Amino acid sequence: MRSFATITTAWRRQAARTASCRSTFAVRFLNSSVTARNANTNPVQELQQRGLVAAMTSPDLVDHVDAGPTAIYCGVDPTASSLHLGNLVTLLGLLHFHIKGHTTIGLVGGATGSIGDPSGKSTERQPMSAATLAHNVAGIDAQFQQFFKRGRAYAQNRGYEVEGHGGRVKVVNNKTWFGKLSALEFLGDIGRYARVGTMIARDSVKSRLESPQGISFTEFSYQLLQAYDFWHLYHEDGCRIQLGGSDQWGNITAGIDLIHKKKKTTEEQVVINNAIAADEKAMSAYGLTIPLLTTSTGEKFGKSAGNAVWLDEKMTSLFDFYQFFVKTADADVGRYLHYFTLLTSDQIKDVMTQHNAEPERRIAQHALAKETTELVHGVEAVSKALLATHVLFGASLDNVKGKELIDAFEHDSRMISLPRSQVAEMSLDRIVVESGLCSSKSEAKKLVKSGGFYINNVKTTDGFYRIGDKDWIDGSVCVLRSGKSNYKLVRAISS
Repeated sequence: MRSFATITTAWRRQAARTASCRSTFAVRFLNSSVTARNANTNPVQELQQRGLVAAMTSPDLVDHVDAGPTAIYCGVDPTASSLHLGNLVTLLGLLHFHIKGHTTIGLVGGATGSIGDPSGKSTERQPMSAATLAHNVAGIDAQFQQFFKRGRAYAQNRGYEVEGHGGRVKVVNNKTWFGKLSALEFLGDIGRYARVGTMIARDSVKSRLESPQGISFTEFSYQLLQAYDFWHLYHEDGCRIQLGGSDQWGNITAGIDLIHKKKKTTEEQVVINNAIAADEKAMSAYGLTIPLLTTSTGEKFGKSAGNAVWLDEKMTSLFDFYQFFVKTADADVGRYLHYFTLLTSDQIKDVMTQHNAEPERRIAQHALAKETTELVHGVEAVSKALLATHVLFGASLDNVKGKELIDAFEHDSRMISLPRSQVAEMSLDRIVVESGLCSSKSEAKKLVKSGGFYINNVKTTDGFYRIGDKDWIDGSVCVLRSGKSNYKLVRAISS
């Protein structure tokens, strides 16, 4: 496996191709020779070493994974068209299995998404329209596929010996099987194996029963639906492990219980009903949970100013994604480097040693931001995020290329498109309003007059100024700013 110093050199080369991305975050690394990772390392033990295992349903899981390739799944309900940072830690769990040759299954809850999981919720989720649900399912399906493609590349760039393309990746929608079941079939074939006393005792149900809102029968039945997901994947895909957050423990164990009680064929069922001894260990199903992440101050991980940080760059820009991790508290950054990267313990130790020597440089935070940006968005996204950081922190734009700016802000709401001929005819106060920097022309005039307006990070106080040829970077884009940190990029388009 490459040392972290080698990885940093690769980042610097990327930055060198974009002059504005000169790394002010240069990192000295003490350990330049790290032994390559064996692709056969048990992923369960890897997750344990990284602090990513909250509980396992059986210690036999380690031996089961050691015995040869297996299959693991994790499900998400399509409450939005993108996954968010709260989902990233479970995706990393699946990635550790995938790069070591195990089959990974991403389940999108096209059926369960219309119900809503009560786990960790104080109120019932509002139902979605069929069109919204279908849109969200399509978005998450594509995101699952993309994550594993980029995850493989990221692992290989970190020296992991990923044979071929890693284990098989499969994305499924549970509406495929639930859509074929009638209510009577579900109750008669699945409901008969559930015990109401056990269902009520689940933490997710118990807490809601004790709340003023109570719980609907719809939500109460959710654990049965998720249990059947596991049962179905166990029999159809040989999936033996379910991965989830620690709040999913009750739903996971419900699935294992159903697998033990309900067999696929009549012959299998007779064996169970007659209590004939079988090699239960050989046929076991397992559950593995990951801790629900919080910050050192007890806040839920993955929120920025109360808003979710999405994995889709159209919903959270590369700059905002990168900056979320740059803002990580010193008390959390070492832990997050273990959680969200494939860096080795020795590499992380090197990073933290240098960080602790000069904490004001936020060396560890920038390392974390670069790693997670490459993992989620790809290697080229790191240069784009660094360029956006360079621009939005007021640095000189003398050596910046217009195309690189446009690429870096491609899906960022800070960039707008206007006809260049139209911009040439606009007064400065009007362009300030059109760009969204001010809400009125009077406010815009005050901004310019007070010296709070900048074109390409150069202060402009002449209210009669017109944006001309010299203001367009490579004839294609200019950067407008109000105050210290409110930016808009204007992209020139044809009339």
